[in-house]
Amino acid sequence: MSTTKSSLAILGNNRLAQDWIALSKVKGLDAELVSDAAHVQANSSLVIDTLAGDETMKRRTLEKLDTELAPSAVIITSCLVGSTTLMASWTDRPERVVGFATFYPLADRKIIEIAAGLRTSDSSLQQAQDHFKSLGKESVKVKDAAGLTFPRILSLIINEAARSLEEGVAKADEIDIAMRLGVNYPMGPLRWADQIGLDEVLAVLEGLERETGDDRYRPTPLIKKLVVAGFLGETTGRGFYSYEEQVKS
Repeated sequence: MSTTKSSLAILGNNRLAQDWIALSKVKGLDAELVSDAAHVQANSSLVIDTLAGDETMKRRTLEKLDTELAPSAVIITSCLVGSTTLMASWTDRPERVVGFATFYPLADRKIIEIAAGLRTSDSSLQQAQDHFKSLGKESVKVKDAAGLTFPRILSLIINEAARSLEEGVAKADEIDIAMRLGVNYPMGPLRWADQIGLDEVLAVLEGLERETGDDRYRPTPLIKKLVVAGFLGETTGRGFYSYEEQVKS
């Protein structure tokens, strides 16, 4: 690990991490954006882990951070893929792990959900709340589970919209128009999924299915196929819609 001066590390190679570092700089916070755990500074006192990813990658990341960081450092980790308690169990210091859940873009989120694991300390939770406050965000503590609340519910809606598309109930734009105008969503669920990233939606659904064993969280085959093909949405130029010109520009 490197040893430069920043005590706040934003970990991730995604748009949420980029949003986080940009907002941190606007708020005057000394933060460093790093792509993987191996490049996090050893003297970082707070690490924001935005990686959704698969469970294996997530576990390796948290194990690496736990080994290299000082015992007093706090890890605030995205719990889209699993509960805070589960992810904290992969470390030797579960008391310093706090879970959060949100979706890109961070600028649109007025509130950030956080969750304490069964062994998370009060001081770690307070540091997480203080950090979000420094970004101008409110935080709310919710029950510990994969995806927490907003990402969980939205992912289920996206999954049902994808199932409707797969079954030929309606075309993608028709589904989105129906939901946007009928329920006053800011955008249709399929377009929203493309903005978030289908890999992150899939991470929530698979995490919930794994933790609960409930079939209602089973991802539709269409979402799984798109992710396997690398069609993750806006960032890759294709998801439920095509964005090739947008990516080229």
